[in-house]
Amino acid sequence: MQASVAGFPAPEILSSTADLAQLCERLKQEPFVTIDTEFVREKTYWPELCLVQLGGAHDVAVIDTLAEGLDLSPLADLLDCPSCVKVFHAARQDLEIFLHLFNRLPTSIFDTQVAAMVAGYGDQVGYDSLVSAITGASIDKTHRFSDWSARPLTKAQISYAAADVTHLRNVYLSLHAELEKQERLHWADAEQGLLTNPETFRPDPRKLWERLKARTNNRRMLGVLREIVAWREYEAQQLDIPRQRLIRDESLLEIAAVHPATSDALARVRGVTRGFAEGKAGDGILAAVRTAMALPDNELPRPPRKPDNAKPSTALVALLRVVLAAKCEENRVSPKLVATGDDLDKLALGDKNVAALQGWRRNVFGEDAEALLQGNISLAVDGKNVRLLRRED
Repeated sequence: MQASVAGFPAPEILSSTADLAQLCERLKQEPFVTIDTEFVREKTYWPELCLVQLGGAHDVAVIDTLAEGLDLSPLADLLDCPSCVKVFHAARQDLEIFLHLFNRLPTSIFDTQVAAMVAGYGDQVGYDSLVSAITGASIDKTHRFSDWSARPLTKAQISYAAADVTHLRNVYLSLHAELEKQERLHWADAEQGLLTNPETFRPDPRKLWERLKARTNNRRMLGVLREIVAWREYEAQQLDIPRQRLIRDESLLEIAAVHPATSDALARVRGVTRGFAEGKAGDGILAAVRTAMALPDNELPRPPRKPDNAKPSTALVALLRVVLAAKCEENRVSPKLVATGDDLDKLALGDKNVAALQGWRRNVFGEDAEALLQGNISLAVDGKNVRLLRRED
């Protein structure tokens, strides 16, 4: 048994399916459970799960997911339990792992990083900072970059891993109570909506070409780029290697521009070796190029729409930014969560299709932003604070 962590129960190391099943049955009866993972991904497309940490009222467990013969089905059942809230911090990578493992996302998710932004702790606050701000505890960062796939694990590694879910219990209880008092729990729920959608973690391979931002209006080139980027994504998944290790973005852009028809022509592309060009991967890319070259014009992708050439007034955007900062300071919420720089540009140009004008954001900032744009608000300095004065004031 390891030493206890910050007054919590000592972490238990689980490596058998029976022990995991007993733990998960107990945790399903609790109102919430804190969860974290440790994984490695430097050499693979899919993250290799090495540990899962679970924290309950009377249990702190570190599951050795690499243990021989361990069946993670009991963990999947716990993640499916709707009555038990699953608490993460910065949940995206953890959720991606569970979606890949179980082909479904956990239910009843609460992300303390999102909740902290709603509660006014800043933009994408880190776990260490949040624990310190709420509990006063400090996290030992010594093992942050451990190789979690190496065995055996040291006592220090296990204690470090367990701390990620022990302190998280107090962080969750504090944030939940604070948001409930502020009547902002529905704000956090709205922001966590993306985390319940599998498409957030499984982008369409045939849309990934847009991320490369090719500087061309040539639809044939974009068609080739779409096919070869999709090919790379599928191939990297099948081989379980990072996409950039298979072939880099720069090489794909050049292939799209020259659309080689032979392995010799492919080998002349920067970053493509003769062995790659003449091998199975080269055959795959050339087949994707041929597919794109054979497409009729009406099936070729169109260039992403360029933003309107109209540029917003720099001064007006600056005023909107001041209003945003003042309202977020008043409401103790992260400005980044309420409106982005792009949102402010669109508002200054008269665009109404902006998230800042919808839902809870409208109450915090959107109404005042519109009033400013209509000339119904002026700004004044009151001591050390900025005040918004409506025309009737």
